[in-house]
Amino acid sequence: MAAGGGPVTGTVPRLSPTTVDVAHRPDTVRILHLGPGAFHRAHQAVFTEDAGGDWGICGVTQRSPAVVDQLRPQDCLFTVLERSHTATSCRVVGTIRDVLFARSEPERLRTRFTDPEVRIVSLTVTEKGYHPDSGVITQLVDGLAARRATSGAPVTVLSCDNLTGNGNVVRSRVLDACARLPHGDALAAWVADHVRFPSTMVDRIVPATTDADRAEVRAALGVADEAVVVGEPFRQWVIEDDFAAGRPAWEAVGAQLTTDVAPYEAVKLRMLNGTHSLLAYRGALAGYDTIAEAVADPALADEAVKLMEHDVLPTLTVPDDVDITAYRKQVLERFANPALRHRTTQVAMDGSQKLPLRLLGTIRDRLAAGAMPVRAVRAVAAWMVYVAVGADRHGRPLPLDDPLAERLRAAAGAADAPRVIVDGLLSVGEVFGEDLPDHAALRAALVESVAELLARVADVR
Repeated sequence: MAAGGGPVTGTVPRLSPTTVDVAHRPDTVRILHLGPGAFHRAHQAVFTEDAGGDWGICGVTQRSPAVVDQLRPQDCLFTVLERSHTATSCRVVGTIRDVLFARSEPERLRTRFTDPEVRIVSLTVTEKGYHPDSGVITQLVDGLAARRATSGAPVTVLSCDNLTGNGNVVRSRVLDACARLPHGDALAAWVADHVRFPSTMVDRIVPATTDADRAEVRAALGVADEAVVVGEPFRQWVIEDDFAAGRPAWEAVGAQLTTDVAPYEAVKLRMLNGTHSLLAYRGALAGYDTIAEAVADPALADEAVKLMEHDVLPTLTVPDDVDITAYRKQVLERFANPALRHRTTQVAMDGSQKLPLRLLGTIRDRLAAGAMPVRAVRAVAAWMVYVAVGADRHGRPLPLDDPLAERLRAAAGAADAPRVIVDGLLSVGEVFGEDLPDHAALRAALVESVAELLARVADVR
């Protein structure tokens, strides 16, 4: 409930411990989180609060002070606006106790890294954040080196991004970075003995927050919250149980601890994320603003179903405790939630980083089995047309928010020549590797699908 006092935004007080009641506020920072964006706040921060105990979080933002500017005036409180098909609820979360901007506060960051009370360093930095030369990897290695030089206390590095074997990926990136340092062998040896890198699988749909969302929280709680995040009711977290220095009791509040995350991860990346990308690119080209609008199109819903049933399912080893038929149905039900207003262009971001994980693994596995994964190919073709044309069927521009944007647009060449588009984009090795460009049947199928999609866009425009 809102109360009086506290900083004021216009005529409405700002969210703070004096203007709302907070159920749980840990005293001690034990988790250092790199990338405290919307997904972390709607997922791991909520799981951690529900688990209870003294597990406060310090969020570290790398690229911009925006999250610091949102959270710090609110004593790091924020609201999760949960939207189902029929209801909306507001929840104020108090697990984050500190936030800092790494670029302008390096000493504070070093102090957090070296603090033996910090038991976990977690990450949500998106797929592109794991590039070997990324600032995140450098930041992580510098922090581990400082920890070794001071307390030497063991720590767990916990990746929560959509990467196959994300724990193994971050371990490999860290050790590779150590090898490039003048005295990196000693640091690598310490990391091997004192640092754990469990893999995880995370799932919750978290669309971008809008002014309307902030206004809804203001009306519901009577306070202004500049750090609102929006999420669906569903949430899932599968975690490899390999921690160096303890962890919250996440399993008590719905997280699943396991010895092998890989099969759960493959189900989610290929079935849910792959279908999400299909709907994002096909939907955006068709002029749909949201994923819910796209899946309401019978033709696109049929494509989504057939992608999961005919292309993805044969490539999976489904865990014994997963009802895959129910899972497939649930995926489409979640996507159909109109209250989320999850934009197709948001899901379409960073396609060069996402396609290898979400669709190309499925394509490789089906080709190896002698089958052509028609719907997965069409999804990749839709991405190619999205890149090449940059507009939907109504002529509205489609943003290409991708770390390889300039290179992709140049590779796509003529926007009305299917073979030029396919040949150019297949040549981008960071996306398609060396094997897929040499597969003649795949290339032909992509050219056919690109031509079909270009004709649809041109016919309406």
